[in-house]
Amino acid sequence: MEFLETYWLDILTTILGLIYIWLEYRASIALWFVGIIMPALDVWLYWSHGLYGDAGMACYYTIAALYGFYIWKFKKTRKLKESLPIIHMPQRQYLPATMFFFVAWGATYYVLVKWTNSTVPLLDSFTNALSFVGMWALARKYLEQWLFWIVVDIVCCILYIQKGIPFKAGLYGLYVVIAIAGYYKWKQKVKITKYDKV
Repeated sequence: MEFLETYWLDILTTILGLIYIWLEYRASIALWFVGIIMPALDVWLYWSHGLYGDAGMACYYTIAALYGFYIWKFKKTRKLKESLPIIHMPQRQYLPATMFFFVAWGATYYVLVKWTNSTVPLLDSFTNALSFVGMWALARKYLEQWLFWIVVDIVCCILYIQKGIPFKAGLYGLYVVIAIAGYYKWKQKVKITKYDKV
């Protein structure tokens, strides 16, 4: 009973995380509904373990899930009026995305160092910044979003082990494997057409 009292929130968010990644792997729009509930609970979990950057990121995930649902549900390709396809990230997006990542990393690091007692500000801010880019890429159905998440998941797995959140650490270790599989599954569905320039 003491075990459940200690780890119930970790276990619950881990179960939701498994459902989320399964839905993402299948490119199911239902992932966004889980993507609203899970991060709301994660705010509490991360804050209680001193992962303030991740707690802030969980707030962003909740809002981003609403955006992602809107894009997947209502965004249509300009000419064919069909659902948004899985495509490669356009080359013109790489520079802005990279610049945004470094700015977000630096800004988040500054906030964590200046206003929190975070013991892992460098890595916490790194995963936050890359997650911003990853969520944006997921919302646009870019294949490369999986590559961003592989990096985020590896770093988060290490962080959560250090911070004593074992179930979440195990989940992110599993995320790495699923993200690799997801990349290859989505790759089979990529539209190599003019959509790459959308």
